[in-house]
Amino acid sequence: MQTQYVSRPASAPAFPTRSRQRGFTLIEIMVVVIIIGLLAAVVVPQFLGRVDDARISKAKQDIQAIETALTMYKLDNFRYPTSEQGLKALVEKPNDDTIRNWRSGGYLKRVNKDPWGNDYQYVNPGTHGGEFDLYSMGADAQPGGENVNADIGNWNLGQ
Repeated sequence: MQTQYVSRPASAPAFPTRSRQRGFTLIEIMVVVIIIGLLAAVVVPQFLGRVDDARISKAKQDIQAIETALTMYKLDNFRYPTSEQGLKALVEKPNDDTIRNWRSGGYLKRVNKDPWGNDYQYVNPGTHGGEFDLYSMGADAQPGGENVNADIGNWNLGQ
């Protein structure tokens, strides 16, 4: 058997090498991380304000839905629940002999908390010109306030 020699091209390296693997250098990775950090510093604050707007919109929608349930309650029972009965009267039949037409299954499946995790407030008779007040005290859970801390009630939904 004869050994055959294969000639190599002049441009080929003298020693066999592994195929060259190209990866990212540490500097390239650091540059990308810095760019991402700068973009996040500019974009994230803009979205944080949107979260507050979304919570305010959610509270307004919840109040409108609860108002609808209260109206249905009044149509069936000829009056709104008392402050003592509260919004619970929309979920469970109050222990009151004058409530004779309470809808089987209730008017709401449950009364959710406001977007900040607090209970919605219900007062009958209302103090803002309506038959009742239904409101959230906002992010600070305190009466009054401004912006995200402002009370959101059935008397100011259009504002």
